[in-house]
Amino acid sequence: MTVFLKRISTALLLLSVFLLSPAWAEGRDFLVDADWLAAEKEKNKNLVILEARYHPHRFYTVGHIEGAVQVQRFKDLGDNLAKPIMRFPSKEKFEKTLRSWGVNNDSTIVLYDDSSTALVARLYGTLELFGYDMSKVKILDGGTIGWTGFNELTKEPTPTPKEGNVTLKDPNPDMLVEWMDVYDDVVSRRDEKVVLVDARPADMYNGKTIRHAVQGGHIPGALNIVSLDGTDGQSQSWKSAEDLEAMYKDIPKDKTVYLYCHDGFRMSLGFLQLRSLGFKDVRFVNGGWSAWDGAMTLPIVQGDKPYDEDYSL
Repeated sequence: MTVFLKRISTALLLLSVFLLSPAWAEGRDFLVDADWLAAEKEKNKNLVILEARYHPHRFYTVGHIEGAVQVQRFKDLGDNLAKPIMRFPSKEKFEKTLRSWGVNNDSTIVLYDDSSTALVARLYGTLELFGYDMSKVKILDGGTIGWTGFNELTKEPTPTPKEGNVTLKDPNPDMLVEWMDVYDDVVSRRDEKVVLVDARPADMYNGKTIRHAVQGGHIPGALNIVSLDGTDGQSQSWKSAEDLEAMYKDIPKDKTVYLYCHDGFRMSLGFLQLRSLGFKDVRFVNGGWSAWDGAMTLPIVQGDKPYDEDYSL
């Protein structure tokens, strides 16, 4: 009875989120729900389901959607031998990884996680970076919570997929910037066409908390817009377009937006949010705060404002 009531409670929560916060509104057609995925599993022979968990062992210990292939978020989504390791992988490495997951050029790919879509946002962004047909890529809104409202997870191992044949393109140069671009455009020239956004939590932005970093603070000139604030903590579903518009209200849509976080996940969620709102020119800072902070000699600002006294003049 307790399990039954818990399932009913979860289902009602997800239904209320669906009714009050339309996740599948215009601009976010990459989001799908559990019913869509369940139907697709029955009819689409070209379907590839990819799961990324914050704690990867839970793919085995808690379970996964039947047929899902595990994505190990650090190993599979970064340049393993670079410093920092979460620079974007090379085309060759990522293509090899996708093929090992059974991805072909005509595959429909569904991504889900247990982290409010922040983890799979990085995978989505990497697929777009290398020219995959994004009309064939979907994200399960609500992730594992959205699925388990009415469906089961399994602990049965997913059979090794047949090697795929996907062919990627060279990375799109209009989606990436390096720390040198940020230093030139934002810190030095104060280019009015560029807005720099730090997608991390406020206590990391202002320097009160140092985590996954050597130093606390942010890149001079960065606005702090916490991308995870655009999702509901309980259901892990996206909030409404109106909520996202309010989050990003201080950024005109004709600006070029540079995004960063620690290791590429929160900024990728911000990327998807901005794109869903109609922003056209949104770019990843390759390596993010890890690259800037790790250099040790680049300037940083502590506090809640984009610039401190040294850089506000």
